[in-house]
Amino acid sequence: MDARAKALKAEGKDLVSFTAGEPDFDTPDPIKEAGIAAIRKGQTKYTPASGTVELRKAVCEKLKRDNGLDYAPDQVIIGCGAKHVLYTFFQAVLDPGDRVLIPTPYWVSYPEQVKLAGGIPAFIETTPQEGFLLSPEKLQSQITNHNSQFTKVLVLNSPSNPTGAVYPPDHLRKLAEIADKAGMLIVSDEIYEKLIYGLPHASPAAFGLSIYNRTVTVNGVSKSYAMTGWRIGYAAGPKEIIDAMGRIQSHETSNPTSIAQAAALEALRRGDQDVTPMVEAFRKRRDLILSLLSGIRGVVCPKPEGAFYVFPDLSAYLSTPPLTKGGQGGVPFRNSDDLSLSLLSDCLVAVVSGVGFGAPTCLRLSYAVSEKDIERGLDRLVKYFKNFA
Repeated sequence: MDARAKALKAEGKDLVSFTAGEPDFDTPDPIKEAGIAAIRKGQTKYTPASGTVELRKAVCEKLKRDNGLDYAPDQVIIGCGAKHVLYTFFQAVLDPGDRVLIPTPYWVSYPEQVKLAGGIPAFIETTPQEGFLLSPEKLQSQITNHNSQFTKVLVLNSPSNPTGAVYPPDHLRKLAEIADKAGMLIVSDEIYEKLIYGLPHASPAAFGLSIYNRTVTVNGVSKSYAMTGWRIGYAAGPKEIIDAMGRIQSHETSNPTSIAQAAALEALRRGDQDVTPMVEAFRKRRDLILSLLSGIRGVVCPKPEGAFYVFPDLSAYLSTPPLTKGGQGGVPFRNSDDLSLSLLSDCLVAVVSGVGFGAPTCLRLSYAVSEKDIERGLDRLVKYFKNFA
């Protein structure tokens, strides 16, 4: 989709794209200056494979301050983005055939990373009517019905990509307690932690010592500080798991980039002062895109409480063919792949199909774009969906 969209733009087409998976803000100047200063100081050599001690200490301070979590630097690993950290985690903990529970919709890389480590992704469906939140009852049922197969890990992602769903603390605690009782590890992907619009953020590792000892918390600077290209993520968890991840990483990459680590150190030390204005802008855009989506009949779209995505369900339009110019019904769409391609070609709006997220009736629209583009793009979508029988 991205390649097709870029090709259309190169042809001079007036395309509106909602595909962005990153903030449209620039990295704050003090953070950029920290990276430049690191170059000038000659901080361009290898660092320890698991990251500099200074940055690991700063992660510990951040986790204590924001999440109520106590870690020592040797319980922290710095990686080349949260995606890299997640990959290394699965490589470290999975044996061939281990099951990993993944709620749907899911971030596209979770199942692929599990398979690359020899594991088996096992999906638990959530629905728009449930706000795309995994219920404790569904989790318990999945564990009970597969007790003959060892389930190693539960993946939790709050706020979620692609849905923007945020688990309330009490809800998250129930899921963590079920996983703990079943003897499972928890990997908590909290990369969108700072981009929340009202609900409090909760980390499963804060729900008691037993859960703490089973949880690896993954985060990074990409989303919160508009540093996607700097590629710095981190994980904190049980020392034996972090040690194993460090040994693997030493053979994967040697170490994360020294310059990017210096910039990330500045980002963490600055706290939320650069984040707050970005969050307020995203909140305003979220409200705008939701109000405009409501003009499309039959769309079901839970209100996202975090991240910068809406994830509407377009089931009503997959079984009903669009009208042709002659007023006859065309060929029904098989799934949101077909629908997204039609939107691109027929109204020059680029969205991301839900198929890759395990939700073939949904589309992901990022509102990390200008309000003007939100209005232009949604105007086109409203007109497009009126052209159905």
